[in-house]
Amino acid sequence: MFESRLQETSQYRSRRKELQQAEIALMRHREQVAVLRRRLPADTVVEDYVFTEGPRRLGDGDAPTGSVKLSELFSSPERPLVIYHLMYGKAQTTPCPMCTLWVDGFDGVAHHLAENVDFAIAAAADLAPLRAHARSRGWDRLRLLSCGESTFKLDLGSEDEEGNQDSTVSVFILGADGSPRHWYSTHPRMSADLDQRGIDLLCPLWHLLDLTPQGRGDWYASLDYGEHLLAR
Repeated sequence: MFESRLQETSQYRSRRKELQQAEIALMRHREQVAVLRRRLPADTVVEDYVFTEGPRRLGDGDAPTGSVKLSELFSSPERPLVIYHLMYGKAQTTPCPMCTLWVDGFDGVAHHLAENVDFAIAAAADLAPLRAHARSRGWDRLRLLSCGESTFKLDLGSEDEEGNQDSTVSVFILGADGSPRHWYSTHPRMSADLDQRGIDLLCPLWHLLDLTPQGRGDWYASLDYGEHLLAR
């Protein structure tokens, strides 16, 4: 490891070394958590949910091209399938700004993800408004699915009976018999007293803010930062 040439005080060096040991311990603990996740049994068979999708290219209109089953989203039996549940549709009449932040990042790395997993975005919104939102964000690498006609989000815990939406990330695999199996889901709300940190590891923005003196504070995403940009 290269050595810093900055003229740091002894107090700074001491506290930075203490922080480094904590960072190493955190990394190792994350690895232990990942091992526990990989040990989950693949024994939860789920319904072969049906989604609606349109043309893969956003410029090719919004008319549905047909339905696709959950099992048909797998490009091969060996590849896992990751689905992000976008908070948009039913009681959520406008796209969630925080979900949009996450999906902005997913679109940027979608070509890297495609080397390892199948990936899609599912929302309760109808196809036309979902694709219009995607166009407004410049998402052009993501598979967009409407699941408002199925119980997919309700069953996976990202929707309630009144149509309120929540964000969730779910991982599926195919069983030996070709049936889809639920492997893992995670939500922002980890417990009654932890309601906004459950999927932070999927977005680099939070980690960059945590590097700064002020930290993340109470900042919340917006669909439009125009006024902030004009003020600079």
